[in-house]
Amino acid sequence: MANLKDLKTRIESVKNTRKITKAMQMVAAAKLRRAQEAAEAGRPYADRMTDVMRNLARSVADAASAPALLAGTGKDDVHLLIVATSERGLCGGFNSSIAKLARVHAQALLADGKTVKILTVGKKGREQLKREFQSQMISHVDLSDVKRIGYVNAQDIGRDLLARYEAGEFDVATIFFSTFQSVISQEPTTLQLIPAEVDKDDTSEAAFYEFEPDEDEILTELLPAAMITQIFTALLENGASEQGARMSAMDNATRNAGDMIDKLTIEFNRSRQAAITNELIEIISGAEAL
Repeated sequence: MANLKDLKTRIESVKNTRKITKAMQMVAAAKLRRAQEAAEAGRPYADRMTDVMRNLARSVADAASAPALLAGTGKDDVHLLIVATSERGLCGGFNSSIAKLARVHAQALLADGKTVKILTVGKKGREQLKREFQSQMISHVDLSDVKRIGYVNAQDIGRDLLARYEAGEFDVATIFFSTFQSVISQEPTTLQLIPAEVDKDDTSEAAFYEFEPDEDEILTELLPAAMITQIFTALLENGASEQGARMSAMDNATRNAGDMIDKLTIEFNRSRQAAITNELIEIISGAEAL
């Protein structure tokens, strides 16, 4: 049977752990509220921007004068994967699910003979992918000092992508992140950034709008902004998903710690009772011997 002192020390250790996980759960809940509000506030703008881009691009998608961000390079030999994860752990399977989605995508591309390049945002994704794709990693964005994700962070990433695209470093760029559904549900998501995807079969009412100046000129200015908006939306969704996953993970950890404390307390009481019983037996035996 376990030593009483060891059991008592272990119970105190688990209690201290439970205090930490409970505190982290409360902090994550507070951060989640702000992150969720930011993600939900950004969705209507991103959706509307997508609608405008879709209707502008539909009429020029097949034209020779279509902007490069829409028409693409004419090939898909080199793929750039932007893997957005968190800077910190203790958030359940949040980072693993994004990294797994990117890993499967990269493996499929490599199997098809494509060239894969990886740009990571957040060190957790980099840690999980570098063992298998070290040679494919070309850059990393460190956001560990950023307290709250802002549009400027998305701008920095977007401008880097545009510069690389204009330099001919890749043909297709895809971002991997997690879309926030609820505290217990975050959906790993894939979104192609370059070239912009256009649903040519969509016949919404905006298709009848007339634009001034012409569509080509507007798209040339609007496509980079739309891509940066998509990156910003992905970062906001990731922020909310991370806090939701951390809140859920810390809640589970707190519950598990409570269950462990209960089991250890029962074991401690049984051990103490057994020790007392043994002492009584020794006393009675000694008294009878006299």
